[in-house]
This record gives sequence, C-alpha cells and structure tokens, in this order.
Amino acid sequence: MTAPVRAAIIGTGMIAAAHLRGARDASAQVIGVLGSTAERSRQTADDWNVPVGYSSVEELINDRPDVVHICTPNDTHVSYAIAATDAGLHTIVEKPVATTLSDARALADAVRRAGTISTVPYVYRYHPLVREIRARIQSGVFGRVLTVHGSYLQDWLVSPEASTWRVDPAIGGPSRAFADIGTHWCDLVEFVTGSRFTELHARTSIAYADRPDPRAGGASFGGDATGEHAAERVRVQTEDTAVVTFLSDHGYLANTVISQVAAGRKNRLWFEIDGSEGSAVFNQEQPESVWLGRENGSTILHRGEGTVSADQARLNRTPPGHPQGWTDAFAAFIADSYAAVRGAVPDGLPTVEDGVRSLELVDAVLGSARTGDRTAIEHPLNDTLTAETSTTEAA
Repeated sequence: MTAPVRAAIIGTGMIAAAHLRGARDASAQVIGVLGSTAERSRQTADDWNVPVGYSSVEELINDRPDVVHICTPNDTHVSYAIAATDAGLHTIVEKPVATTLSDARALADAVRRAGTISTVPYVYRYHPLVREIRARIQSGVFGRVLTVHGSYLQDWLVSPEASTWRVDPAIGGPSRAFADIGTHWCDLVEFVTGSRFTELHARTSIAYADRPDPRAGGASFGGDATGEHAAERVRVQTEDTAVVTFLSDHGYLANTVISQVAAGRKNRLWFEIDGSEGSAVFNQEQPESVWLGRENGSTILHRGEGTVSADQARLNRTPPGHPQGWTDAFAAFIADSYAAVRGAVPDGLPTVEDGVRSLELVDAVLGSARTGDRTAIEHPLNDTLTAETSTTEAA
C-alpha cells in the first residue's frame, strides 16, 4: 500500500482552501499550514483541522513534507518556491509563478537543478470536455485550425470601491487582469490546439484612475474595501481590461478579451476553435457540455455521451448527468501532481515551464500595450522559428 503524500500549505486564503480540498480529495495527509503570522497559522490550522500551524518557512521545511503548496500573494511565490526546492521538496506554485520573467526562469532553473517536481494550477485543462476537444483536434476531426477567439470575463473589480492586494503592482506584479486570468485563456488554447503563439498585438485599459488603498482589505473576489485605510485612495497602475490578437506557429490568428470589470460575469472563460472541417466552443461556466459546429448544422455534446476519448474518460469522476465543475478539475490536477511526485508522467500536467511560458506572454502583452506595436513573444522555440523564417526569406 502506497503511503499518502504528506503536504504542507503556505497561504490561508480562498485559493489555499481550494488546495486543501484538492489535497484531501487526493488522499494526501495535510500536515501543516503557514500563514502571514504565527497566530494566523495556528488559527487556520484549527479551522482546517490540520496538526500544525507553522511559525516560519524554515519550520515548515524542517517538517519535510513531500509537497509544498504555495498559495500566497504573487510577489512571494518565487522566494517560497526556491526555498522549498533547494531543500529537495516538490512544489505546487500558484500562478503567476512570479511577477517577472527573469524570476520565473530562475525558479525553473532551480527546479531543474534540484530534479524536483513543480506544477502550476492551470486547472481548466482538467475539465473532461476540454480534453475531448483536444483529442478531436489531435485526431483531425475539425480539420486545420483556422481561427481561435474567446474571452475571460470577471466582474469582481467592476465597483470603483473594490480593491485588494492584487491592485498593488509591488505585490501583484506589473500586469493584473492578463497575468491573473488572461494567462489561463492562453494556456488553455495553446494546450488544446497543440500550437504556440509567436507574436501578439495588445491594448489595455484601466477602468478607474484610483481605488481605495489595498490595505483597506477588500475581498479578493468582489466586495468593497473597508477598514481604517478605506478612505485613502491610490493610483491604479495595472490593467482592468486587455484585448489581444495573436499569431500562432500554425499560422492561425487568435483574439481574446480579458476583463475584470465585466458586470455580471463571474468567471466566464470561453473559447471557440474554428477548423476547416468543424468548430468547437467551451464555456467554463457550463463545463458539462460543448457546442460542436459543422457546415450543415450544429450539436451540443454532453460529458460522458457516446464514445468518449481516453483522456475524457480518465477525468470523468461522476456518471453523466451528475455535474462536475472547477472543484473537480482542481482535485484532478492535484492528483496528477502527486502522481508525478511518485514517478508517473501524467499527460497534460502543467509544470513550472508552463508558468515561465505565461510570463513570456505577460511580458509581450505589456510591451505591445506600451509601444502600440506588434511584439514577438520571447521563447526559445519562437526564436528558432523566427531565425528559420529569416533564413528562408534571405535565400
């Protein structure tokens, strides 16, 4: 009988609680939690019914968990992850894995040196019907991909009084909406299509010139700021909306609208892939079905219907008609992460390299928005393609 994974969690907020649920779903033994203070750690340990509330990261590392879940504000991800990695511990690092591309690459380098597993929760890959669309693209059902378009819309910052640490670039990083949710959309499209974006053109906007001081403690997802600093306002420096057009290495164009100020949209990640033989639409808020289009008509495919791909079958956790959602996708991601720690190689598991990829995209979006120009996405594969194209054109 395999011993359960021993997991420790750094962070005590909403996303840390999701990691806790996923870890327990995967039969891990959650041995402790580290919060922003020793008191916060102890209180959360009591609330979560875990044995230890750590007083420091050193105490956590000395407890030798198999996996450390890092679920803290963005500017702390790299320091925690490298400390755990250098100690030989495996990690699951929330996205974005860093606030700069150089820091993300430093983390990936540390993971390679240590030979550890480090995964990143791009959990939308784990909706069974996402895998079904991917399998059908791989088998050629939709023909050649011609265009991709979609959006990721939320409304938790639609109020001018809403504010959290994510609004502060010193903590959240120089990009907010795109780094936070736009990278999810890009990761999903690149994963499903098996292609990679090579260049982009971006425009960004800020809805309100200022918001309450983030120290006022507004909710992470919705709610107006309250507290002693609520009357103080700070200048907003990170985008609420990004509109981005991409060129892929397969030659198709893609376009997305990313917004955290779309009233009534709670978590609408949506994409359409249009191929020469058919199209497919996925909406994360309705993950139990996908729209499939042909020139002579369209159909709605429900999870578990008909002959399903092996990848969909693996991730179908409940019978058809018993809905699965984000919580199930999160749990499946964590289960695959733990399987990798044990030596397996799960298909489609997002790793720290995918975290680096996201920062490459963030860098390009910020650069294009700043200059107004088309911008190449810095990546070794893209650089090779550019060099090959230049050589061909010169010949």
